[in-house]
Amino acid sequence: MIVVTMETVPGMEIKRCFGLVKGSTVQSKHIGNDIMAGLKTIIGGEIKEYTEMLNEARQKAIGRMEDEARALGANAIIAMRIATSSVMQGASEIITYGTAVYVE
Repeated sequence: MIVVTMETVPGMEIKRCFGLVKGSTVQSKHIGNDIMAGLKTIIGGEIKEYTEMLNEARQKAIGRMEDEARALGANAIIAMRIATSSVMQGASEIITYGTAVYVE
């Protein structure tokens, strides 16, 4: 699956447009990660536990978006975007969306 943030796939022509596809996941904090994060805020530095957690959540959301596009018969997603929002204290939603297309 080709996924781009542009409105076209360079060197390819859009033959068919299937419309909006999306994928999302809601990720909550982990008590063990919170303890490590609390220590990091004292000494400074990257909170790798949260970085890894959010990377996994983004990949899960992108995978779900790609699955939806494949089910429609698409082989690419253009104008892909990622957004996040807080759904409750300690939990965030990661959503990816774009336009499913068939390119040649």
